[in-house]
Amino acid sequence: MAEWLRDVSVGEWFEHDGDAFEIVGVDAKAGVVLVQHFDGSLDEFDFDIWVDLNVRPCAPPEDVSGALDLDREEFDDSPHSHWGSNPLEDFNVRLDDY
Repeated sequence: MAEWLRDVSVGEWFEHDGDAFEIVGVDAKAGVVLVQHFDGSLDEFDFDIWVDLNVRPCAPPEDVSGALDLDREEFDDSPHSHWGSNPLEDFNVRLDDY
């Protein structure tokens, strides 16, 4: 296995020329790295091109609405925006009811 391939895993974010993208798959048999750009578009790079791109790891974007094709206002007004950090807090279920 190529040394650089150890640093590429699903869920990691990279940047090339200001374009951030997430690794969504690595197919060693086909020799490709599958990525999803912030806007939701998908792309694949064969291993040779990936090495030539000279990508850099980066942090995931704070605003996840890019791939969802939502404006910030739509994102904030989603039916789930009232949920706190734990959406299960809205459910009032007791186990002895079942």
